[in-house]
Amino acid sequence: MITRDQYAKELGAYLYYAAVKGVEVAERDEEVEEMLRMAEEELRKRYTLESLREDPKVQAYRKFMWRIGIDPTKVRPASEALARRALRSSLPNINSLVDLGNAVSVRRLVPIGIYDLDKTAGKMELRKAEEGEPFLPIGRGEVRLEGRELVLADEEGVMHLFPYRDSRRTMVTLETKNALVAAAGVPGVPEEEVRKAVEEILEFLKKRGAEVGEVVRTP
Repeated sequence: MITRDQYAKELGAYLYYAAVKGVEVAERDEEVEEMLRMAEEELRKRYTLESLREDPKVQAYRKFMWRIGIDPTKVRPASEALARRALRSSLPNINSLVDLGNAVSVRRLVPIGIYDLDKTAGKMELRKAEEGEPFLPIGRGEVRLEGRELVLADEEGVMHLFPYRDSRRTMVTLETKNALVAAAGVPGVPEEEVRKAVEEILEFLKKRGAEVGEVVRTP
């Protein structure tokens, strides 16, 4: 179970999440890539870069980031960052599991994180960052947190800066066999949308033979 501290509860931040066992991660997957391209095409029919900013979900995640002192015009919520990139060009292929999460995130405009469960340690909590706490993001060097951020952490440290950046330590690779799928919710975003984002990923993985767990909301 992922718990929340008082800071997360006061902010109204939460996760819907589920564990998946026996996943097969490939470098490329035609079906997933088709899902990603279709999500991009749907997005371009609905939005421009200008109109995307007016979407209620985009506005809700932006408002949340302002509330914790992070400028969302400089550091984008993960779903908005993906959507903006898709509107400009197209999203890169990372691997089949990450691409699946990105396709659903772009379609639903909900931030989704997928983590290698075998690289996590002990209990997990959605909590306030500690001042000076180290974090090693994907694609960047180590940073020290200021103490106002909201993080998903296990007993070894930070896995995710909510709702915009993941850790290199627990990222999905071609060797990943067991995963945690999590979608980030904030005030102003319908909880049903957050839950369905996780369920959509689980449904796909179940068809591929993975064992999927129950979708749970942080208490």
